[in-house]
Amino acid sequence: MANLIIETAKYLMLFLFAYYTCGSFAVYKKNISPKKREQILNRQCAAIYLIHLLAYSVIYLVTDDIGMVLFYFVQVMLFTVIQTCYVFLYGNSSRLLTNHLCMLLAVGFIILTRLNLQQAIKQVVIAAVSVLFSLLVPVLIKRVGFIRRLYWLFAALGIIGLLVVAVLGSATYGAKISLSIAGISVQPSEFIKIAFVFFVAGILHTDTSFPRVCAATAVAAVHILLLVLSKDLGAALIFFITYLVMLYVATGKLFYFIGGFLAGAAASVAAYRLFAHVRVRVLAWSAPLTVIDNEGYQICQSLFAIGTGGWFGMGLYQGSPNKIPVVTQDFIFSAISEELGGGFALCLIMVCISCFLMFLNIAMQMKDRFYKLTALGLGTVYGFQVILTIGGVIKLIPSTGVTLPLISYGGSSCFSSMILFAIIQGLYILRQEGEANDKKRIRTKTKKRKQENGRRTSPQ
Repeated sequence: MANLIIETAKYLMLFLFAYYTCGSFAVYKKNISPKKREQILNRQCAAIYLIHLLAYSVIYLVTDDIGMVLFYFVQVMLFTVIQTCYVFLYGNSSRLLTNHLCMLLAVGFIILTRLNLQQAIKQVVIAAVSVLFSLLVPVLIKRVGFIRRLYWLFAALGIIGLLVVAVLGSATYGAKISLSIAGISVQPSEFIKIAFVFFVAGILHTDTSFPRVCAATAVAAVHILLLVLSKDLGAALIFFITYLVMLYVATGKLFYFIGGFLAGAAASVAAYRLFAHVRVRVLAWSAPLTVIDNEGYQICQSLFAIGTGGWFGMGLYQGSPNKIPVVTQDFIFSAISEELGGGFALCLIMVCISCFLMFLNIAMQMKDRFYKLTALGLGTVYGFQVILTIGGVIKLIPSTGVTLPLISYGGSSCFSSMILFAIIQGLYILRQEGEANDKKRIRTKTKKRKQENGRRTSPQ
């Protein structure tokens, strides 16, 4: 009976996630009515709760732990708080973005509970604390317009933070990426990448002259070099690509993009020759089966897990994802593919793409150049991090050791991703309010024009 319930649940979860994913793109239709759009968003919200309920029903059935019921209701309360607060506190907020935030968190909570309950509990606590801070962000985005003038402060904080990690940080798998503060491990680069985006947007939004570009490039190079010295090459790559994209959009000069790309290629060759762990990752990527007992073990187990799961998955607790080293962080996508299926994993990728497209859409429609560059930079950070994580898991590129935002275990990653989504939400609200004010001004002008025309044509 238990096996029947697990099998049925995995098919229902896949169907609901596929329905949710289709809705993520259906709301972008040009001729869709506001009522129809609202219906799609409401059904998406229902799908999140149903997927979450089905998963935790299976988890309780397998573990027979009454504590899972309480844990489930804590998460439901968290999702409800997120949905309710954004609707009532910010009437102009994007419900689609709020839905995506809750869906990604739900998938992360489900798979982490299955893999490591203690880590799942920590993740839920961190997410709850993050919500308290992230709900304040849209207000700050609206009221602290002077933030665009603090770009040198953001640069200084970023450089000092990365320098402290490079000197005092603790090493994890050969890279210095974290600091221990009061017994809590913090990964500063996760927050510095947001500050870095604000720095680039601030320094380039009004002036793109050659001296200004040189100054911005020098500061960006210091950030990247400090990350390279810490051997945090995944984060260095994210910073590099983000700067390259923002520089190209700010200046419109292809020369900068091509020159930066060639410099990055040369730096990659240098990193391969200088760092042994880079050569290990390249070897594990290029021929994992030849070194399956050592360097290639992790990627081979990942590919085995994805292949075993097929399109529909083995079902929760029916696979062996814990055979993959560091599965709750770098390789969580493999666990999702094995137990929830390739179809479920594909839907997850499409939801991430929907988030990225929404970030770009907001960037294109923002009139303020600073906010435009900020949305673009944060979208690039998010999108490229997803590419690096999933690409490394499926052997498309060498593994870089970065996490899947809002899904992988990691307090700093979860917190910074929540803040990132909140900033985008704040920019969306600004755009909506700007459009509403523009329409109001147009209506006022039209009304005045009609009144003036009426006076001219009235009999004297």
